[in-house]
Amino acid sequence: MINYDIRYRRQLIMERFGEEGQKKLGNAKVLVIGAGGLGSPIISYLSAAGVGKLGIVDHDVIEESNLQRQIIHKTSLLNYPKVNSAERFVNELNPAVETEIFQMKLDKEKAQQLFINYDVIVDAVDNLETRKIINAVCSENDIPFVHGSISNFEGLVTTITPDASHCYNCIFPKSDFVHKGEIGVIGAIPGIIGSIQVLEVIKLIVGLPVLKDEILYYNGLTHDLRKVKINVKSCNCFSKETVKSN
Repeated sequence: MINYDIRYRRQLIMERFGEEGQKKLGNAKVLVIGAGGLGSPIISYLSAAGVGKLGIVDHDVIEESNLQRQIIHKTSLLNYPKVNSAERFVNELNPAVETEIFQMKLDKEKAQQLFINYDVIVDAVDNLETRKIINAVCSENDIPFVHGSISNFEGLVTTITPDASHCYNCIFPKSDFVHKGEIGVIGAIPGIIGSIQVLEVIKLIVGLPVLKDEILYYNGLTHDLRKVKINVKSCNCFSKETVKSN
């Protein structure tokens, strides 16, 4: 058993969070797609903060090259499924968090069945195909999702909500940080971007303003943070009829 008042004290004493915010967080169900570089800090900080239910989707196993940035995994668990490693991490950090793991490659049908059971979806993937699936299914079911991308010394975050005038396809009609083959990245970059994604998830849950009309860009070389306004007036992608016909 955990001591609720002690464990979450630093959140409970916050003026814009407090007891009400903690209760909302404890009742929330969040699904993280990807348990790698971005997924690691996301899973870590969401579980530490006391989210009620944490779902984790990843089809991969732990490789040694992952450990430079995927900080929830261990050398002793090489070749172990990432979702199982992530679940072990969460259970050790905060046993009050309910976990649900899915070792699978996400497709449209599986996403349709899974997403409706969660309040917020977190995009922590490294490929455009899966992002398109996340966007389509969230659009169809009016589920908000928090998108993050990284490359080399850079990263970005935006939050896409059902009431927005745009979707992922509108903002990034081709791609954001999508590359062929491996990309280089300093391990701290997914840590920074993933942490910002966690803040967006928590703010969504407790009702604080999020980046729903903006993209936040971070440059690790200069430490510049730049917010860019999204100027999309209307989006057919958020039409359920349009999404279903794709």
